[in-house]
Amino acid sequence: GSLVAAVLASSGRLDKEDLGTRIGRLSRRRCSLPQGEVCTVINNKYSEFLPSMQSAQELLARVDGLASSIDLLRAGIENEVQQDPNVAVAEFAELKQQLERDTLVLSILKKLQQFDTAMEEYNTALLEKKYVVAAQQLEKTRSNLKMLESRKGFELKILKALRTELTVQTENMLYHLGEEWQKLVVWKLPPSKESSSLESAMHSELHLHTLPSKEEEIAGPPVASVLQAFAVLGELHAKLKTFGQLLLKYILKPLILYPSLQPFTEEQSDVFILHFKSKEPNLDYSSPIEVFDKIKLIFEVLHKYLLNVPLKQPAEDTKDCKVILPELLGDVIWEDLSDCLIQNCLVNSIPTNSSKLEQYIEVIKSTEEFEKALKNMQFLKGDTTDLLKYARNVNSHFANKKCQDVIVAARNLMTSEIHNTVKITPDSSVALPRLPDPGSGDHLKMQKTNKLPHNNVVNLENETKLTQYTFSLPTCRISSSVEELMKLAYQTLLEATASTDQCCIQLFYSVRNIFQLFCDVVPTYHKENLQKLPQLAAIHHNNCMYIAHHLLTLGHQFRYRLTDILCDGAATFVDLVPGFRRLGTACFLAQMRVQKGEILERLSSARNFSNMDDEENYSAANKAIRQVLHQLKRLGKVWQDVLPVTVYCKAMGTLLNTALTEIIARIAALEDISAEDADRLYSLCRIMVEEGPQVFTPLPEEDKNKKYQEEVPVYVKKWMTFKELMIILQANLQEIVDQWADGKGPLATEFSAAEVKSLIRALFQNTERRAAALAKIK
Repeated sequence: GSLVAAVLASSGRLDKEDLGTRIGRLSRRRCSLPQGEVCTVINNKYSEFLPSMQSAQELLARVDGLASSIDLLRAGIENEVQQDPNVAVAEFAELKQQLERDTLVLSILKKLQQFDTAMEEYNTALLEKKYVVAAQQLEKTRSNLKMLESRKGFELKILKALRTELTVQTENMLYHLGEEWQKLVVWKLPPSKESSSLESAMHSELHLHTLPSKEEEIAGPPVASVLQAFAVLGELHAKLKTFGQLLLKYILKPLILYPSLQPFTEEQSDVFILHFKSKEPNLDYSSPIEVFDKIKLIFEVLHKYLLNVPLKQPAEDTKDCKVILPELLGDVIWEDLSDCLIQNCLVNSIPTNSSKLEQYIEVIKSTEEFEKALKNMQFLKGDTTDLLKYARNVNSHFANKKCQDVIVAARNLMTSEIHNTVKITPDSSVALPRLPDPGSGDHLKMQKTNKLPHNNVVNLENETKLTQYTFSLPTCRISSSVEELMKLAYQTLLEATASTDQCCIQLFYSVRNIFQLFCDVVPTYHKENLQKLPQLAAIHHNNCMYIAHHLLTLGHQFRYRLTDILCDGAATFVDLVPGFRRLGTACFLAQMRVQKGEILERLSSARNFSNMDDEENYSAANKAIRQVLHQLKRLGKVWQDVLPVTVYCKAMGTLLNTALTEIIARIAALEDISAEDADRLYSLCRIMVEEGPQVFTPLPEEDKNKKYQEEVPVYVKKWMTFKELMIILQANLQEIVDQWADGKGPLATEFSAAEVKSLIRALFQNTERRAAALAKIK
């Protein structure tokens, strides 16, 4: 009951009054006992229950206090304990940031202090001309300023002023160093207006005021201080580059370009002078050995009086690293110097003849000694340079130079005048190299076997033998330049036989290139003259045939004397022969077409040879005939002694045949020919027959030309046709019928039946006799 009461009391649903009332009700319901006993029981129960209720009430009070304490504790935790760590963290972060900011400000202030201190020390050192110390302090200020500028978040206005101050002081320092350098190294140069020449080179001098006095010997040479200061400031390379460019332009390159220029040195108490004098040169270009000695002298002077000073690398990460001044200068100028030595010295010393290659060993040794001397003075590093590689590769350069010289010489010959000619005859011999001996072994055995006498052997050899001129080039005239061109080809191939394999191949293909170049250069370069001048076209034709004639056997002559690669069949020029023949033929045929066109144009002014009874028409026709003959005679003189006789006769015969064919066609086309017209046409034709053969004058000797003039029908296809036309013009009907002879006579050979009938109708009136004659022409 006490537990229930305590629980109820704790739940707040029971107090003293409620408890007494409920107990009273309970006692009235159960009042079956006597009243006295009932009261006693109630009192006992009440007395027992009252302490439990009191204890429950006390427990309730304690529970309420505990609950309020818990509520207070919870509120305190929520309001105080949870907020304090956040505040602490924020305060810690703020204090940390403030500490960092203060530390950064302190470091910046220290850097500013260091900048100011270094700048003061720089000014002091510069006034005392302690250039190395001043340069070091200046670099210290630069590093401090760099550190300040690298701080992000601090945009100090003072940094801009500091940067300006540093720039000004750097330029001031470089100005003072430049002044000191100009006092140490003095250039006396010719006026800038003078062009680069030997005279201007002789006026160039270099004065080195680097000889130390007694005081400087103790303190150290000033040139070392100046150069070290340049190195600290990072301007040493630029200063040496400027010095190297002047050295190249006014000293080294003139010594290479002008063989007569000689360097001279003069040492005085406080200055060393380098100047130049001129002497008479032995050669047009400088000898490599002499040039190397001159340049070596220059480098020895620079090494002894200017660049042989110890310098330290200013970078902090390269402690005890020395700066080698000769090596720096060498890096600046060596590439240009070696190129100049190669192009203007070694190239000219390359032999032009393979027999002189052995003498070039001296040049190679001299180049090796030159580079070794420069390496000892530390101007060059240990690697082999392009200069020595070029000198050692003399065989390749010899081949290249020889091929280049051959091509240049060939092109000069091709672009020279064509009309300067020489006469070629079957008896004339070109200066050819001696043909190689036939191979040994079986060839010789076969020759020896053939020489042994054999009995009972029938000689099957044909008694009729070819003459020695069977395969010779016919007599004609060629350009002297082409003859020289062939000699050049033979000499180059002969040179190839005594060269190395690689050189031999290059020279062989250079000769092939000569002939391929001829096919491209000559027709283009002389195009206009070849089109306008018949004689040059004929000479060009002969030139091409002359070259083709030699190309047939050129490869065979050297086949067994060239390198093995070429001996296997590659050493041939036969494939070029058809091209040269086409080239010569095409040019000459083009000229023939021009001449044919002129002949036809002149004959077109003959007024179709009609109405010859008219004096104007006859005069025009006569003039046309005379002009054609004049043209042919002029061509005959121009081509005389130039073209081979057979070619000459064929060409003149073709042109004369063109004229006769045109005349025959014009007369045969006439519809009406009077007796007077026929007589005059006959007289015109007689002029052609009488004077036509006179155009055949292939040889200068007149008596020798009669043979070819008598052979006109051989070269003029329409000659007999023309003569038959003349017969028709003077014959009567019966004579024409007799000449026809039922289609078997000479007239039938030259004319068709329709052409003869057309001429009969034009010449004769329409009579029964003409009809009878026409009936017989069939």
